[in-house]
Amino acid sequence: MPTLSADVFWSFRSPYSYLAARRYRALTQEYDLRINLRPVYPLAIRQPGFFETNHPNWLGYTMRDFVRVAQYLEIPVAPPRPDPIVQNMFTREIAAEQPYIFRLTRLGQAAARRGASLAFADEASRLIWGGTENWHEGDHLAGAAARAGLDFAEIEAEAAADAEALDAEIAANQQALEKAGHWGVPTLVFDGEPFFGQDRIDIAVWRMKQAGLEAR
Repeated sequence: MPTLSADVFWSFRSPYSYLAARRYRALTQEYDLRINLRPVYPLAIRQPGFFETNHPNWLGYTMRDFVRVAQYLEIPVAPPRPDPIVQNMFTREIAAEQPYIFRLTRLGQAAARRGASLAFADEASRLIWGGTENWHEGDHLAGAAARAGLDFAEIEAEAAADAEALDAEIAANQQALEKAGHWGVPTLVFDGEPFFGQDRIDIAVWRMKQAGLEAR
């Protein structure tokens, strides 16, 4: 039976993407499965007005639920310091200058070019959402890259020098997500079928087992 393959569409600003990343990674260790993580820019970049026009309770409930799910799954969680998106949490306005998310997402796509985006996204999101203060400074991201088997200096130089091409690949990821039938993250797509949310992982595994997914 050939190795099965799935795509995961994922954002560094999505707390639910963080909760899913280590579980996706564990699946590739438990099963004969390859997961291609395809980073996308978050809603705050794609639709900056989303937070201002959405229901006032949306953001508060999302953060409450995220923390609750993390506690249930026994996954460490803390508010990101800094947030990958610069945003006024009172007005919900997205700042014009975004020094973190473009760098992160381009690094993720550079890792994808090397087949290591799932590992890098998992390691980096553990810093961002797991309580590491100033995760963007010092050697924090370099350590995440090393744990993912990557040369950080190489992918950081590529993220800066090849930003336009990387952004085109990231836009193609978003188009592929929408073509598969969804728009949000995290979404796993297997055999053209989307499974949206960190709470659909077990159902995605059930579907893949129907297609012959085997334990390693």
